[in-house]
Amino acid sequence: MSKRTCAACDYELDDTAIQVRIGGQTVEVCCDECAAKLKEAYASAQASHQA
Repeated sequence: MSKRTCAACDYELDDTAIQVRIGGQTVEVCCDECAAKLKEAYASAQASHQA
């Protein structure tokens, strides 16, 4: 069985994982802070591709 880890920091996830929608995909993170970091990183990447 493979371990589930946070998409932002690789922390091992448990039953309290948060699901976040990023770029049309659902990913799991360990906390609200990691969710915010992923959303910011995605927005930044999208902005640089548009320029």
